[in-house]
Amino acid sequence: MDNFPVFVGIDVSKDKFNVCAISNPSSIIFESSFDMSQQGFSSFANKLSAFPKQSIIIAMESTGCYHLNLLAFLSSNDFACAAFNPLTVKNFASLRKTKTDKIDARIIATALFYLQHQIPSSAFVNSELRDIVRARENIIHRIAKVKGNIEKLLNVLFPELERVTNIYSDTILNLLSHFPSAKAIQKARNLDIFFSKDRGRNTKLTAQKLKELANNSIAQYWPMKEKILVQNIKELQFLQQQLEEYDKMMKEYCECSAINLDIEILTSIPGIGENSAMHFLAEVGDISRFSTYKKLIAYCGLDPSIAQSGKSKVEGHISKRGNAHLRRILWLMAVSVVIHNEYFRTYYERKRQQGIPYKKAIMSVVHKLLRTLYAMLRKKEKFNIDYAISHSKQKFNFA
Repeated sequence: MDNFPVFVGIDVSKDKFNVCAISNPSSIIFESSFDMSQQGFSSFANKLSAFPKQSIIIAMESTGCYHLNLLAFLSSNDFACAAFNPLTVKNFASLRKTKTDKIDARIIATALFYLQHQIPSSAFVNSELRDIVRARENIIHRIAKVKGNIEKLLNVLFPELERVTNIYSDTILNLLSHFPSAKAIQKARNLDIFFSKDRGRNTKLTAQKLKELANNSIAQYWPMKEKILVQNIKELQFLQQQLEEYDKMMKEYCECSAINLDIEILTSIPGIGENSAMHFLAEVGDISRFSTYKKLIAYCGLDPSIAQSGKSKVEGHISKRGNAHLRRILWLMAVSVVIHNEYFRTYYERKRQQGIPYKKAIMSVVHKLLRTLYAMLRKKEKFNIDYAISHSKQKFNFA
């Protein structure tokens, strides 16, 4: 970014935001507080109108959701804006324990003064895709939890069923909604109605076999557990419908944005699907935000924690001080490329042959994959496995 004579730091809370404008860390231009309202936004914009827009740069902490409307308002009015990681701002705090919103705004302005040349022009990133993928991720976690509850209940109500069929097929879930236990199935009639809809897809289990299985079950009569199982099945079916809706929302968003090219680049790597690519891009945003791949690694919290004292220097586990959502999707992507991608599988197997445990070997793949993704996105080039294998000694591998 260019040099700015006016550096504005904003500390945002739910109902108001404090502002501090400086020309340098020892020279305060003004300090004010505004309501988090349309009138407050307008009053702040009027306060800034005393300076040319091209002379102002504004920063605030990226904390929760409270800063988003203000950040969007300022950006839409052509102010240069940035959202700082709170850990970055923390480094500029005083050793004194005094902490107020007014002081916090001054600290953010000071951090902005010193970091002005490190802020990319694309510091403001649309968070809508990230909101969608995180909501989708939450649905996936809830589905996993409900499935765990269903399995526990079936272990009491009909423990033999899971051994012979997929309990999460539409047929079995529909059947269990009506007859949620071995005891209920023993008394049931016309079970063929449920299996006739399958049309041969579930050939391992028929109505007759299910009846025999129920008659020989060790399950006892648990009426309340049956009712709880039915409610869990309803919740699972609802969550699965929600998941489908979020998948549609993600695709609709990507079709209407410029992110499609980046998705094509990422999915050119065998083992990375569209959903994984969208999750990755939603968390990373514009790759130009990171001047080096090391900064991207640190943003993910995958950089090693280091403890140094005198001549002693110890590298510990990964710091985990970055984006936890991004670490999760990178882990899943790494596991997938090891299975489906010859280049990354060879790298993983070499690590295992060196005696490295499974998790550490996968983490090595995560680092290599992240460096590769960074290079591909920066150069807008797709992956080519033959080229990657023949040039495996290069730092980055892409076509």
